[in-house]
Amino acid sequence: MSIKGRAYIAGAYEHPTRKAPDKSVAQLHAEVARGALADAGLTKDDVDGYFCAGDAPGMGPLSMVDYMNLRVRHVDSTDVGGSSYLVHVAHAAEAIAAGKCKVALITLAGRPRSEGMATGTQPRAGNLSQPDVQFEYPYGVTVANAYAMVAMRHMHEFGTTSEQLAWIKVAASHHAQHNPNAMLRDVVTVEEVVNSPLVADPLHRLDCCVISDGGGALVVVAPEVARSLNRPRVKIIGAGEAPKGQLGGKVDLTYSGARWSGPAAFAEAGVTPADIKYASIYDSFTITVLVQLEDLGFCGKGQGGRFVSDGNLISGVGKLPFNTDGGGLCNNHPANRGGITKVIEAVRQLRGEAHPAVQVKNCDLALAHGTGGLLGTRHGSGTLILERE
Repeated sequence: MSIKGRAYIAGAYEHPTRKAPDKSVAQLHAEVARGALADAGLTKDDVDGYFCAGDAPGMGPLSMVDYMNLRVRHVDSTDVGGSSYLVHVAHAAEAIAAGKCKVALITLAGRPRSEGMATGTQPRAGNLSQPDVQFEYPYGVTVANAYAMVAMRHMHEFGTTSEQLAWIKVAASHHAQHNPNAMLRDVVTVEEVVNSPLVADPLHRLDCCVISDGGGALVVVAPEVARSLNRPRVKIIGAGEAPKGQLGGKVDLTYSGARWSGPAAFAEAGVTPADIKYASIYDSFTITVLVQLEDLGFCGKGQGGRFVSDGNLISGVGKLPFNTDGGGLCNNHPANRGGITKVIEAVRQLRGEAHPAVQVKNCDLALAHGTGGLLGTRHGSGTLILERE
């Protein structure tokens, strides 16, 4: 079933805090829900579908529906890491098209900063019942070194350099300077990135995303609901999702699940990468962005380093403005599932509500893409194509 034009994003809200020692995760979920519903011009009593992932406390949607006093007839707790919330938008559109709900609320929240989580460098034990994890557990894989392996392989295969990766951070910092809520607002240079301490060779500290508290929420609605609201209409016209695992030992670190989710989204939308005016790309690390840009078709495989060089991702300067809120590299990365923020900024751009210094001119077509899990082992990919109506 195609979801093209079958649902709209009517509400989007990002929590302004980046550290919330005085709030619970459930409270953050409720606060972003209230913000997104207010943005849409709706109330909690209008909600009849609810979506959340593994960041929600307790039993996920069961606990949160009760906590927020919602009365819903459809729930979804799909958890594919950082791509969860892009997949949720697609699943919400599918549920709306199938008549399961008309107003779907999607919330994300987390407190990794307040809880002192070493999310990048702490070994991930995983669940030993997972057959793939059994082969990795003895090596103590961490998030940082799993992504560093991808960066090292890309450099080996294609001649990509640390300086080229650094341009991704530079672009994010140029945008973050205009975001009063961003954790890192100082503009950095290529030299500052490559001279920052190594975390996992070849990735430096400034190649890594921030760790923040906070969250965000979206409201996806049926077309008739969208038409009744006094808000700019952002239509969902394409979506794709795909997992990538160990493939029975045939490991190739040079590509991601975006190789499959991207083409599926573009095909459903009936557009090409060249048509996209703005791209929100999941940026847990600079290498994450580079690989996804290639797999989504914005440049050829192995050409990502040249594509991002010299500021091509900077709004008003380059070919493909990206992450104009500063992204995970500079703005925020809550709950280890920062994909929802990619959709939120894409909605801002399509509405013309991004900061004037980074607003893309005539932005009528945007892509949002998320990666969840570890790029070097197993992960999910979710791609959305959104259009201003």
